[in-house]
Amino acid sequence: MARAVTAGLERKVTSAIRWSAVNSLLQRLGQVGVGVLIARLVAPEQFGVFAVALVVLNIVLSVSEMGVSVALVRSDKPVDELAPTVTTLSIASGVLLCLACVVGAPFFAAAMGTPQATGVIQLMSVSLVVAGASAVPGALLQREFRQNHKFVADTSGFVVGTTVVVVLAVLGFGAWSLAWQRIAVNLVSAGVMFAYTERRYRPGFDPRQARELLAFGLPLAGASLLVFGVLNVDQIVVGSVLGTVPLGYYLLAVNLANWPVAAFSQPVRSVSLAAFSQVRGDPELLARTFARALRLLALATVPACVLLAALADPLVRIVYGERWAPAAQALALLVLLGALRVALELGYDYLASAGRSRAILVIHLVWLVALVPLLALGAHLDGIRGVAVAQSVVVLVFIVPAYLLAFRPYGLRARVLGAAVARPVLGGAVMVVVAVGVQWVVEEPLWRLLAGGALASLAYAAVVFPLRHEVLGLLRRSKA
Repeated sequence: MARAVTAGLERKVTSAIRWSAVNSLLQRLGQVGVGVLIARLVAPEQFGVFAVALVVLNIVLSVSEMGVSVALVRSDKPVDELAPTVTTLSIASGVLLCLACVVGAPFFAAAMGTPQATGVIQLMSVSLVVAGASAVPGALLQREFRQNHKFVADTSGFVVGTTVVVVLAVLGFGAWSLAWQRIAVNLVSAGVMFAYTERRYRPGFDPRQARELLAFGLPLAGASLLVFGVLNVDQIVVGSVLGTVPLGYYLLAVNLANWPVAAFSQPVRSVSLAAFSQVRGDPELLARTFARALRLLALATVPACVLLAALADPLVRIVYGERWAPAAQALALLVLLGALRVALELGYDYLASAGRSRAILVIHLVWLVALVPLLALGAHLDGIRGVAVAQSVVVLVFIVPAYLLAFRPYGLRARVLGAAVARPVLGGAVMVVVAVGVQWVVEEPLWRLLAGGALASLAYAAVVFPLRHEVLGLLRRSKA
């Protein structure tokens, strides 16, 4: 019976990963294409204005439903018992935070030296209300591994949002076009998720359930706030120390560096919390599941990150244009951070499934405290490149050891995790040698990009060829 249950769960997980991978890859490819077009229509300064608004939205979104939707995903209790209270808490927090953003927008924009971002912040704060209202449908799709329905929601939002941003950018709306895109995407995606939710849960309130939900959710929400603080404090430092135009360059570099994270980490993270939660009663199986997920992520993420890092300069110049060339200064180093984030985010879900929300909170508090002074120092010493260096140093010196320490009670040792990613990392090192060698020999940017990418990819494939059964096995189970 246990074997049958495990097999059924594995089929659900692999099917969900397949749908989520298709969703994520199509979304990222589409966003890259749209991003190139928008970069040629919108000036770096307008990107900087949008970046200021995005910082505010991302930080507040991290606590918009106080972590209670995650509690709904991992809980063993009946959904009908929890959902009404989760709905009430999510909507209430979304509305209150939206009002706080509307009132506080002028002060934050002025502190960032970008007062023209005030209206954009206020408009984008509407997303907080939408996020609160759609928290339960989104959690149910994740809990039930219905990533095929999530695919429809995200694709619908992307199509409508792309139409909005392109039309408004052509008409000269600048940063406002990007803000309206965000609103359109959220509204359409939320509407589709509601349509796929079989049960409608009206707001309700059970004090006992609320206390239990908040006991788990608030530390996780605090950790999420710190996560988004960690991910966005660099933009705050760049904007306040270096100005709006460097912030525009930096935002482009961040978006490119995050592409592997979004394309490869998101499909796994869409099911990892629910999957880890369902096998957490078997520590050995849980450890094997984590190590295997980490290896699969590394197989896909390492080559993408190496190519972005090694070919940053020709990539930015050819694809985005010469005026965006300064973004390449930070891109190569930010890609290293992105590769590490893929592993750390999986670790985040592992600890969350084990109920270690306080450990997550402490790790990210340490991260933020260590990061802020080094970011300021890096910005003063070497501009946006110095900021990127500071982030990578903090992660390598403080955060990776902190996660390894948190894993120890569950039998996840550095040796086991290192063995899981050893061959992909070796393949990445070979890619670096090949790509850098091509940069030395070839001068033309286009040929540097094409030849370096092709030869480095072939070298990686040769190194990781013995692991081909990992990917093929996953595909076979997905088709079964």
